[in-house]
Amino acid sequence: MADLTVEMVQRGRGPSSQEVAKRRGIAREMRSVRERLTSTSGLERAFDYELLRLYAQYRVGAGIPLLLLALVIAAASSIWVPGVKVAVWSAGALCAGALMTLSCHRFLRQAPESLSLRRWSRLFIAAEFGQSLAWAMLLLVAVPEARTFALFGLVIVAAVTTMLAATVPAAALSGLLPLMLATLSLLLFTRDMDMMLLVVMTVASQLFFAGLAHRLYASAVGTLQSRAEKDAIFTELEQAKANSDEARRRAEEANLAKSRFLATMSHELRTPLNAILGFSEVMKNEVFGVHTAPAYREYANDIHDSGMHLLNLINEILDLSRIEAGRYDLTEEAVQLAHTVEECRHMMTLRARSKGQTFTSLIDDSLPRLWADERALRQIVLNLLSNAVKFTPPGGEITIKVGWTSSGGQYVSVKDSGPGIPEDELGTVMSSFGRGSLAIKTAEQGSGLGLPIVKGLVDLHGGGFQLKSKPREGTEVIVTFPASRGMDTLPALDLTEDKAPAEAPRPRRARAA
Repeated sequence: MADLTVEMVQRGRGPSSQEVAKRRGIAREMRSVRERLTSTSGLERAFDYELLRLYAQYRVGAGIPLLLLALVIAAASSIWVPGVKVAVWSAGALCAGALMTLSCHRFLRQAPESLSLRRWSRLFIAAEFGQSLAWAMLLLVAVPEARTFALFGLVIVAAVTTMLAATVPAAALSGLLPLMLATLSLLLFTRDMDMMLLVVMTVASQLFFAGLAHRLYASAVGTLQSRAEKDAIFTELEQAKANSDEARRRAEEANLAKSRFLATMSHELRTPLNAILGFSEVMKNEVFGVHTAPAYREYANDIHDSGMHLLNLINEILDLSRIEAGRYDLTEEAVQLAHTVEECRHMMTLRARSKGQTFTSLIDDSLPRLWADERALRQIVLNLLSNAVKFTPPGGEITIKVGWTSSGGQYVSVKDSGPGIPEDELGTVMSSFGRGSLAIKTAEQGSGLGLPIVKGLVDLHGGGFQLKSKPREGTEVIVTFPASRGMDTLPALDLTEDKAPAEAPRPRRARAA
């Protein structure tokens, strides 16, 4: 039954972060599978476009270098080959390269959404085959004396083709096929062992370039996948941040509305409680006569104690609400911190004595006065001492220190010998209504608002709050007030030899820094 209740509560709060992440991952995987099913290469459509775009950019960038390469090979071939054949071959190679460059330009100018990737992929494969076929014609026009030079040129073309077409594997193979067939065709026209070795080495180099193109394709796909995952993570982070900001804004608005509501309910909540406390005290003390049933006196006493507990709880909630709502106004005046701490210690002495606890005070009486709210300062010290008495076992010791800070401010330290707080629960005890696990087992009843109220009041004074605790070693709370809240002492007299005693400066009044 308890598990069912927890499940129902969780459903009411909505899906957990793990469920949201799981659903998001499933949706992303389904989208990826759907795109792969409609893709030409088994990858996502975005990857297909990126690979074709890279191919087109590489081909456009290599247009002029390939043109210059064709002119250089044509000029060198004219040494052995008649000029007409060289001109015909170079014109074909240049036309094929120009058509390839124009096609790539047209592809890059179109919007990605309007492109037919399958159609353009086939077009690039055909164009790559045609351009390589034009280069392979070099062997047909070359005379036997120029075949070695032609093979060298085909090796260069094969390397360039595989590197440029690596992002489209079918186009790379289509570009290598005419070059390999043209190279192998030389075996039909020669029986020279040296030429046969050159043909074998040329084919081997072309196969090596084909394997290298495959590795480059795998590397390009891996890069695209990494970039897509990074973009997806950034998108999710931005969405999560937007959701977090919206949730935080709503939570802050709800918390502020709650705080404003409680801050305005002070009179409505305290008035009926005061009536309950007043009448229960009259009944408890039997002001109008002895009760006919002795149990009525006990009931009245229980009603009065419960009312006092509820009134204290309401006062703490209202104080914390006013602090959170920014409606806690400080009434600042010159306060002697040491005297305030001593008065609070005296107020808690009776309660500590009933539990056999002892106070050890190390208070510097020479501290100057603080410019602070005396009521808030008293509440800070009382809350710290109350927690120390509450969490210290019978016979324990509570140490109170008041002195200077290293920056010239003043501090109050209250250390007990209680059960302590585990490190992972320090955030819990600082939250509203939060209590540590060891404190729940060993301490008296409490609302869990003491430390949050202390920190809120200290923050209003611009001070610092520090909580130190270890299990079974006790807890120490240190509250510091900045040096700017200390009252300046009288300035030192500057008595020099050239000044008469009558010219001594007048003492000035202390002022708030």
